[in-house]
Amino acid sequence: MFEESESDPRLTDADRKQLEATLRVQLLLEQYRHLSVKDESLVIFVSGIDGAGKTETINLLNEWMDPRHIHTVAFPDPSADELLFPRVRRLWMSLPPKGSIGIIYGAGYVQLIEQALKKKPDHDKLASDILYLKRLEANLAANGVRLLKLWFHLSQGAQRTRTKTLLANPSTAWQVAKADKKVYKNFDKLRDAGARIIEATDTPYAPWIIIPSADPNLRAVRTAQAVLQALKRPSAKVPPLHNPGAPILAKTHKTALDQINYALTLEKDVYEVELLGLQNRLAQLVRSEKFKHRSLALVFEGNDAAGKGGTIRRVTRAIDARQYSVMAVIAPTKEEQQRPYLWRFWQNIPRHGRVAIFDRSWYGRVLVERVEKLIKKSAWTRAYGEINDFEQHLIDHGTIVLKFWLAVSSDEQLKRFREREQSPFKQFKMTDEDWRNRSKSKAYAVATRDMFDHTDTLVAPWHVLSANDKKYARIEVLKIIVHALESALNSTNNSSHNS
Repeated sequence: MFEESESDPRLTDADRKQLEATLRVQLLLEQYRHLSVKDESLVIFVSGIDGAGKTETINLLNEWMDPRHIHTVAFPDPSADELLFPRVRRLWMSLPPKGSIGIIYGAGYVQLIEQALKKKPDHDKLASDILYLKRLEANLAANGVRLLKLWFHLSQGAQRTRTKTLLANPSTAWQVAKADKKVYKNFDKLRDAGARIIEATDTPYAPWIIIPSADPNLRAVRTAQAVLQALKRPSAKVPPLHNPGAPILAKTHKTALDQINYALTLEKDVYEVELLGLQNRLAQLVRSEKFKHRSLALVFEGNDAAGKGGTIRRVTRAIDARQYSVMAVIAPTKEEQQRPYLWRFWQNIPRHGRVAIFDRSWYGRVLVERVEKLIKKSAWTRAYGEINDFEQHLIDHGTIVLKFWLAVSSDEQLKRFREREQSPFKQFKMTDEDWRNRSKSKAYAVATRDMFDHTDTLVAPWHVLSANDKKYARIEVLKIIVHALESALNSTNNSSHNS
């Protein structure tokens, strides 16, 4: 799999200079073409043998191209603040806008290599991590990110010679890290581990390219050729991936729309007593020591005029304003449109010890974007699996994910619409979009049922509640939140949530 040659004898010095000059022109032209079209971004994952000249080559690539539109990042061990979020969030937040290039050192492949190098590797975890990375790359590739993975390789002898040469010169010694010095002893294991990882994760939409790195000139040329080819290649079709580790769908749908009892009500005096008691319990739970190691994500979806805003206010009243955030999801901004649709939600997920509330959410992908035909069918059908992966990752990190669908009958919605139009305090809530959505209620109902079928999982089930009586809905939401928090914080497995 790996090329072990120290140089390419077919390439003379003059030929190399001419080739480099041609590549530089082609790279710049292709880079500017992507900047003008802005249809996709290019993300280059950089990995390989330590001491193979990765940094030197990437620096050269920045010189050959316009560095203003290249974003280069490396992921060292996560900081204390970064550990409060799922590790993969760093990758999502590093994604460049469409038209630009992102160069990322290591990413998730560092952990894969480390696991494969262990004396007794956990093969189940390794297989699970490989599957997750493949699904992540499929997600990115299907959502406007062109992927290229470069493995810089050189022989054991060449690596040792290069390390000694760099160390001998004070002006280049800084390029040698501690890990570079240890490669020689574990070279065979590292090479074999790399080969296994590459074989398992090489796909048409996220291909690996092996860069022979003993000769710095050849290394630069091969890297430039790989990047140029990636910029020129057509967008790859991304097939749906079977995921045996996906959350199991709930076998019964007790929360189906056709089973809602819209007649449920709550007396005012009972409501006021229960509201105060539940808010007090919620306040104590989110201020507890145990909650510092967990987080809470609340998703509110449902019919227009179902009282989502009022329900959210009853929840936040129990929480210190410094401890929660509310994301009112509207049409994506220009910046958000330049990245995969989940990017803006990764940006707003809660870190440990905090609560994030989503007034509308990532489910807009399979609801409004589907019904309004803003995206292709292939995009919203893929989104079910992408959303399940997203929520599973939050849960694995210790986030309690609660999803609420607040439903009102057609008659009750019409009544509230008319009341809003007549009220000077509520007129701002009514828009032409509300009436347009109502005219498409059948299409939204079909989309909602499909959403429940594909995303009502055992780890993140939907809670569908009648909101014809706002008092009843508010109390039920608070009960579910309080009970879920009490159950999670009383669990003996809190310490396991540190992914």
